[in-house]
Amino acid sequence: MNKKEARAYFNYLMGLCLRNEEAFGPLALTLMNEQDLDELGLMPEEQFNLIMSTLKVMVNEPKRHGMKIEWMRKARGLLDKTVYNDPQLAQNLDYEIKKTEAELDIYKKAMHPPPRYDFQDKQSLIVQCDAPEYFLDIAPKRASTYYQNKFVVSNTARTAQHFGGGPRKFDPDNIAIQREFSGSCPPFMNSRVNGFHLMLPFDLKITRKFDEPLEGGLRIYYSKMGYSFPLSYEVDKLVSYYDGEVLDISMDDPNLLFVSVSMVKEPEFKFDGTGPSPGAPPEQVYPLTVLDRLVSIGPFLQVVTNFKIWYDASVMSLLVEGAPDLNDYGLAGGRGMLIRTHAADKLPAYAETTKEDWMEGLSFNFVNIHLGLLPAHDAAFAPYNTPLFSIYPLVAQKHLTWTSIEDMRESNKQ
Repeated sequence: MNKKEARAYFNYLMGLCLRNEEAFGPLALTLMNEQDLDELGLMPEEQFNLIMSTLKVMVNEPKRHGMKIEWMRKARGLLDKTVYNDPQLAQNLDYEIKKTEAELDIYKKAMHPPPRYDFQDKQSLIVQCDAPEYFLDIAPKRASTYYQNKFVVSNTARTAQHFGGGPRKFDPDNIAIQREFSGSCPPFMNSRVNGFHLMLPFDLKITRKFDEPLEGGLRIYYSKMGYSFPLSYEVDKLVSYYDGEVLDISMDDPNLLFVSVSMVKEPEFKFDGTGPSPGAPPEQVYPLTVLDRLVSIGPFLQVVTNFKIWYDASVMSLLVEGAPDLNDYGLAGGRGMLIRTHAADKLPAYAETTKEDWMEGLSFNFVNIHLGLLPAHDAAFAPYNTPLFSIYPLVAQKHLTWTSIEDMRESNKQ
């Protein structure tokens, strides 16, 4: 931007300001952040007016105070060079800077209070699984990158978030004022970036029809609420997975689920197992292993990854549920709470043959990925390294107390 263009753009911005246009603030702040106003040839009075006008329309929220202080200090430094130089105005500006600094300090203390309890030891979640390097190291990094890339907020949108609350006109196509994106919501992003997510190093496809299955392997289930049964496909017929009995089931039966997987696509994935099919290529061994463990529970599929967690159930419980964006792929996820050891039907899987010292007092459970097709969806496809299931450690219920603010105030009086 040359000086002539800068002069024209400054006049345009001040015109927006006089008309109380919503786009003024984002556009002005972008200019102030990205350009050197001195090099653009703007006079000190023009720079001062631009800064003060921008501060006036900025949202009055404490988390913006750091930026407001920075620009008020710049305006204060310009004041002595302008015709507006007046002791009273300088005093007012100094007062606003100190007041905003004090409010920012209060905000920081409220947002980051010192802990009320001294927790000496961190709680440990001890994991046993087939591919610990993938699930505990590679997958969390991939999940974080996945969500950051998916919900990244542009610089234009971030700038627009500093403004709002003033007079508005219907202007949905103006990019400068668009700021309402999923990624700009902290709780929304925290559930994704700060959660622990289970994923698979291969593609997963679930359909109600025999529709171009993936090359890594295929399983078929008759699956409806209250009943499920594994099937095989032989010579244009569906047969029992257990004994090969030919079954009178049409290939377009709405209760059929076809589950297929690709070869391993995560380049850093390592698996030392042999798999159920000797002679299978290395990149197919783990997908076939997961398929071999796959079971259906009514309309849901239970994807068994052998992800076993040991934890202190007296202190914490584990919320397990479908990953936040699972519905984007046409999938629904199960949800449950792990509060203690779950000993069910397969004793060898749950009872350790040798008890080690570190296991004393700990509970354990398997976290399986439960998936189902969303209603009105006949197919779903989840690419490899897609978060499928999430684990959130929670404080155990017996360590929580729900009380009203009135009761707290009454107890403090006493």
